[in-house]
Amino acid sequence: MLIRSNELKFRILTISFTLLLSIFILSLILCIITHTSPHILLTGIVSPDIQFAIKLSLVTSVISTLMCIVVSIPVSYTLARYHFFGKTLVNTIVDIPLALPPLVAGVGLLLLFGTTTFGKWLSSIGLAVVFTPLGIVIAQFVVNIPFMLRIMRSTFEAINPRFEYVAQTLGCSPMSAFLKTTLPMSKNGLLAGSVITWSKGIGEFGAVLMVAGATHLKTENLPISLYLNMSCGDLDMAIAAATILIIISLVSLYIFERHGGTSHLY
Repeated sequence: MLIRSNELKFRILTISFTLLLSIFILSLILCIITHTSPHILLTGIVSPDIQFAIKLSLVTSVISTLMCIVVSIPVSYTLARYHFFGKTLVNTIVDIPLALPPLVAGVGLLLLFGTTTFGKWLSSIGLAVVFTPLGIVIAQFVVNIPFMLRIMRSTFEAINPRFEYVAQTLGCSPMSAFLKTTLPMSKNGLLAGSVITWSKGIGEFGAVLMVAGATHLKTENLPISLYLNMSCGDLDMAIAAATILIIISLVSLYIFERHGGTSHLY
Protein backbone atom coordinates (compact mmCIF):
# COMPACT_ATOMS: atom_id res chain seq x y z
CA MET A 1 0.00 0.00 0.00
CA LEU A 2 2.87 2.36 0.83
CA ILE A 3 4.46 1.77 -2.59
CA ARG A 4 1.17 2.46 -4.34
CA SER A 5 0.67 5.62 -2.26
CA ASN A 6 4.14 6.91 -3.15
CA GLU A 7 3.59 6.07 -6.82
CA LEU A 8 0.30 7.97 -6.77
CA LYS A 9 1.94 11.02 -5.19
CA PHE A 10 4.73 10.96 -7.75
CA ARG A 11 2.23 10.65 -10.58
CA ILE A 12 0.20 13.59 -9.26
CA LEU A 13 3.38 15.67 -8.97
CA THR A 14 4.52 15.02 -12.53
CA ILE A 15 1.03 15.51 -13.99
CA SER A 16 0.71 18.79 -12.08
CA PHE A 17 3.90 20.13 -13.63
CA THR A 18 2.66 19.04 -17.06
CA LEU A 19 -0.70 20.76 -16.61
CA LEU A 20 0.87 23.95 -15.25
CA LEU A 21 3.23 24.19 -18.20
CA SER A 22 0.37 23.54 -20.65
CA ILE A 23 -1.80 26.19 -19.01
CA PHE A 24 1.04 28.72 -19.06
CA ILE A 25 1.77 28.19 -22.78
CA LEU A 26 -1.92 28.19 -23.67
CA SER A 27 -2.44 31.45 -21.78
CA LEU A 28 0.26 33.10 -23.89
CA ILE A 29 -1.48 32.03 -27.09
CA LEU A 30 -4.92 33.10 -25.87
CA CYS A 31 -3.61 36.51 -24.76
CA ILE A 32 -2.46 37.18 -28.31
CA ILE A 33 -5.52 35.84 -30.11
CA THR A 34 -8.13 37.43 -27.82
CA HIS A 35 -6.42 40.80 -27.41
CA THR A 36 -8.36 42.30 -30.32
CA SER A 37 -11.79 41.82 -31.86
CA PRO A 38 -12.33 39.33 -34.70
CA HIS A 39 -13.30 42.17 -37.06
CA ILE A 40 -10.10 44.13 -36.43
CA LEU A 41 -8.08 40.93 -36.68
CA LEU A 42 -9.64 40.00 -40.03
CA THR A 43 -9.14 43.55 -41.31
CA GLY A 44 -5.46 43.33 -40.41
CA ILE A 45 -5.03 39.94 -42.05
CA VAL A 46 -6.52 41.10 -45.38
CA SER A 47 -4.56 44.39 -45.41
CA PRO A 48 -2.05 44.84 -48.28
CA ASP A 49 0.93 44.92 -45.89
CA ILE A 50 0.05 41.63 -44.22
CA GLN A 51 -0.85 40.05 -47.57
CA PHE A 52 2.58 40.98 -48.91
CA ALA A 53 4.22 39.56 -45.78
CA ILE A 54 2.25 36.32 -46.11
CA LYS A 55 3.23 35.87 -49.77
CA LEU A 56 6.89 36.64 -49.12
CA SER A 57 6.97 34.31 -46.11
CA LEU A 58 5.36 31.46 -48.05
CA VAL A 59 7.65 31.82 -51.07
CA THR A 60 10.90 32.15 -49.13
CA SER A 61 10.07 29.40 -46.62
CA VAL A 62 9.09 26.94 -49.36
CA ILE A 63 12.30 27.62 -51.30
CA SER A 64 14.49 27.32 -48.20
CA THR A 65 12.71 24.11 -47.18
CA LEU A 66 13.29 22.58 -50.61
CA MET A 67 16.96 23.53 -50.30
CA CYS A 68 17.08 21.85 -46.88
CA ILE A 69 15.51 18.69 -48.33
CA VAL A 70 17.94 18.51 -51.26
CA VAL A 71 20.98 18.99 -49.03
CA SER A 72 19.85 16.99 -45.99
CA ILE A 73 19.07 13.73 -47.82
CA PRO A 74 22.64 12.95 -49.01
CA VAL A 75 24.32 14.52 -45.96
CA SER A 76 22.16 12.77 -43.37
CA TYR A 77 22.45 9.48 -45.28
CA THR A 78 26.23 9.81 -45.22
CA LEU A 79 26.27 10.50 -41.49
CA ALA A 80 23.86 7.66 -40.78
CA ARG A 81 25.44 4.95 -42.93
CA TYR A 82 29.16 5.59 -43.34
CA HIS A 83 32.11 5.67 -40.94
CA PHE A 84 35.00 7.90 -41.96
CA PHE A 85 37.85 9.84 -40.44
CA GLY A 86 36.65 13.13 -38.95
CA LYS A 87 32.98 12.12 -38.78
CA THR A 88 32.60 13.49 -35.25
CA LEU A 89 34.05 16.82 -36.37
CA VAL A 90 31.72 16.95 -39.37
CA ASN A 91 28.76 16.17 -37.09
CA THR A 92 29.77 19.03 -34.82
CA ILE A 93 30.19 21.48 -37.70
CA VAL A 94 26.82 20.80 -39.30
CA ASP A 95 25.16 21.10 -35.89
CA ILE A 96 26.73 24.49 -35.11
CA PRO A 97 23.72 26.51 -36.39
CA LEU A 98 21.56 24.53 -33.95
CA ALA A 99 23.40 25.98 -30.94
CA LEU A 100 24.36 29.29 -32.51
CA PRO A 101 22.07 32.27 -31.78
CA PRO A 102 20.30 33.24 -35.02
CA LEU A 103 21.59 36.81 -34.71
CA VAL A 104 25.17 35.52 -34.70
CA ALA A 105 24.46 33.34 -37.73
CA GLY A 106 22.96 36.40 -39.41
CA VAL A 107 26.08 38.47 -38.71
CA GLY A 108 28.22 35.71 -40.23
CA LEU A 109 26.04 35.61 -43.34
CA LEU A 110 26.09 39.40 -43.58
CA LEU A 111 29.89 39.43 -43.54
CA LEU A 112 30.18 36.47 -45.92
CA PHE A 113 27.86 37.86 -48.57
CA GLY A 114 28.48 41.56 -47.94
CA THR A 115 32.22 41.95 -47.51
CA THR A 116 33.99 38.97 -49.09
CA THR A 117 35.06 38.50 -52.70
CA PHE A 118 32.57 35.65 -53.00
CA GLY A 119 29.67 37.85 -51.93
CA LYS A 120 30.71 40.66 -54.26
CA TRP A 121 31.00 38.19 -57.13
CA LEU A 122 27.46 36.93 -56.49
CA SER A 123 26.19 40.51 -56.52
CA SER A 124 28.00 41.17 -59.81
CA ILE A 125 26.12 38.33 -61.52
CA GLY A 126 22.76 39.47 -60.17
CA LEU A 127 22.53 37.30 -57.04
CA ALA A 128 22.65 39.96 -54.36
CA VAL A 129 21.96 38.42 -50.94
CA VAL A 130 22.26 41.30 -48.49
CA PHE A 131 19.03 43.29 -47.97
CA THR A 132 17.11 41.23 -50.56
CA PRO A 133 14.49 38.43 -50.40
CA LEU A 134 17.26 36.02 -51.40
CA GLY A 135 18.89 36.87 -48.08
CA ILE A 136 15.74 35.67 -46.31
CA VAL A 137 16.01 32.31 -48.07
CA ILE A 138 19.69 31.91 -47.20
CA ALA A 139 19.11 32.88 -43.57
CA GLN A 140 16.23 30.42 -43.21
CA PHE A 141 18.30 27.67 -44.81
CA VAL A 142 21.34 28.12 -42.58
CA VAL A 143 19.36 28.32 -39.34
CA ASN A 144 17.03 25.39 -40.09
CA ILE A 145 19.18 22.85 -41.95
CA PRO A 146 20.37 21.18 -38.68
CA PHE A 147 16.76 20.31 -37.75
CA MET A 148 16.19 18.63 -41.10
CA LEU A 149 19.52 16.82 -40.85
CA ARG A 150 18.77 15.42 -37.40
CA ILE A 151 15.31 14.19 -38.34
CA MET A 152 16.50 12.58 -41.58
CA ARG A 153 19.55 11.04 -39.95
CA SER A 154 17.38 9.41 -37.28
CA THR A 155 15.04 8.22 -40.01
CA PHE A 156 17.81 6.62 -42.07
CA GLU A 157 19.37 5.02 -38.96
CA ALA A 158 16.02 3.35 -38.22
CA ILE A 159 15.92 1.72 -41.67
CA ASN A 160 17.72 -1.61 -41.95
CA PRO A 161 20.45 -1.35 -44.65
CA ARG A 162 19.72 -4.96 -45.63
CA PHE A 163 16.94 -3.72 -47.89
CA GLU A 164 19.51 -1.89 -50.00
CA TYR A 165 21.84 -4.91 -50.02
CA VAL A 166 19.01 -7.14 -51.25
CA ALA A 167 18.08 -4.63 -53.94
CA GLN A 168 21.70 -4.55 -55.12
CA THR A 169 21.85 -8.35 -55.33
CA LEU A 170 18.80 -8.12 -57.61
CA GLY A 171 20.66 -5.87 -60.02
CA CYS A 172 20.13 -2.36 -58.66
CA SER A 173 22.97 0.10 -58.48
CA PRO A 174 23.65 1.70 -55.08
CA MET A 175 21.83 4.86 -56.20
CA SER A 176 18.89 2.90 -57.58
CA ALA A 177 18.70 0.77 -54.43
CA PHE A 178 18.57 3.90 -52.30
CA LEU A 179 15.88 5.52 -54.43
CA LYS A 180 13.72 2.38 -54.59
CA THR A 181 14.02 1.14 -51.01
CA THR A 182 15.41 3.53 -48.39
CA LEU A 183 13.97 6.80 -49.68
CA PRO A 184 10.36 5.53 -49.95
CA MET A 185 10.67 4.05 -46.45
CA SER A 186 11.77 7.44 -45.11
CA LYS A 187 8.67 9.27 -46.36
CA ASN A 188 7.26 9.87 -42.88
CA GLY A 189 10.51 11.30 -41.57
CA LEU A 190 10.89 13.37 -44.73
CA LEU A 191 7.38 14.77 -44.37
CA ALA A 192 7.79 15.49 -40.65
CA GLY A 193 11.18 17.13 -41.20
CA SER A 194 9.90 19.21 -44.10
CA VAL A 195 6.91 20.48 -42.15
CA ILE A 196 8.86 21.45 -39.03
CA THR A 197 11.63 23.02 -41.15
CA TRP A 198 9.08 25.01 -43.15
CA SER A 199 7.34 26.14 -39.97
CA LYS A 200 10.59 27.30 -38.38
CA GLY A 201 11.66 28.94 -41.63
CA ILE A 202 8.49 30.97 -41.92
CA GLY A 203 8.98 32.21 -38.36
CA GLU A 204 12.71 32.95 -38.50
CA PHE A 205 13.51 36.51 -37.42
CA GLY A 206 16.99 37.12 -36.01
CA ALA A 207 19.12 35.90 -38.91
CA VAL A 208 16.67 37.33 -41.45
CA LEU A 209 16.83 40.75 -39.81
CA MET A 210 20.64 40.76 -39.95
CA VAL A 211 20.94 39.62 -43.58
CA ALA A 212 17.84 40.98 -45.31
CA GLY A 213 17.01 43.92 -43.08
CA ALA A 214 13.53 45.21 -42.32
CA THR A 215 12.51 47.07 -45.45
CA HIS A 216 8.79 47.77 -45.80
CA LEU A 217 7.22 45.86 -48.72
CA LYS A 218 10.60 44.51 -49.82
CA THR A 219 11.99 42.15 -47.18
CA GLU A 220 8.94 42.31 -44.92
CA ASN A 221 7.96 38.74 -44.15
CA LEU A 222 5.60 37.90 -41.27
CA PRO A 223 8.14 38.10 -38.41
CA ILE A 224 9.57 41.33 -39.82
CA SER A 225 6.03 42.69 -40.25
CA LEU A 226 5.33 41.86 -36.61
CA TYR A 227 8.52 43.65 -35.57
CA LEU A 228 7.85 46.74 -37.71
CA ASN A 229 4.24 47.09 -36.58
CA MET A 230 5.20 46.71 -32.92
CA SER A 231 7.92 49.32 -33.40
CA CYS A 232 5.38 51.73 -34.94
CA GLY A 233 2.82 51.07 -32.21
CA ASP A 234 0.31 49.40 -34.55
CA LEU A 235 -0.68 46.62 -32.17
CA ASP A 236 -3.62 45.37 -34.25
CA MET A 237 -1.44 44.71 -37.32
CA ALA A 238 1.20 43.12 -35.13
CA ILE A 239 -1.37 40.79 -33.57
CA ALA A 240 -2.67 39.90 -37.05
CA ALA A 241 0.84 38.79 -38.09
CA ALA A 242 1.33 36.97 -34.79
CA THR A 243 -2.00 35.14 -35.15
CA ILE A 244 -1.07 33.87 -38.61
CA LEU A 245 2.26 32.60 -37.26
CA ILE A 246 0.45 30.86 -34.39
CA ILE A 247 -1.96 29.13 -36.78
CA ILE A 248 0.94 27.98 -38.98
CA SER A 249 2.79 26.66 -35.92
CA LEU A 250 -0.22 24.73 -34.63
CA VAL A 251 -0.94 23.13 -38.00
CA SER A 252 2.73 22.26 -38.50
CA LEU A 253 3.04 20.71 -35.05
CA TYR A 254 -0.08 18.63 -35.63
CA ILE A 255 1.31 17.26 -38.90
CA PHE A 256 4.70 16.66 -37.27
CA GLU A 257 3.19 14.75 -34.36
CA ARG A 258 0.96 12.79 -36.72
CA HIS A 259 3.74 11.68 -39.05
CA GLY A 260 6.90 12.13 -36.98
CA GLY A 261 5.81 10.36 -33.83
CA THR A 262 5.81 6.92 -35.43
CA SER A 263 8.07 5.71 -38.16
CA HIS A 264 5.90 3.15 -40.02
CA LEU A 265 9.01 2.15 -41.92
CA TYR A 266 8.15 -1.45 -42.66
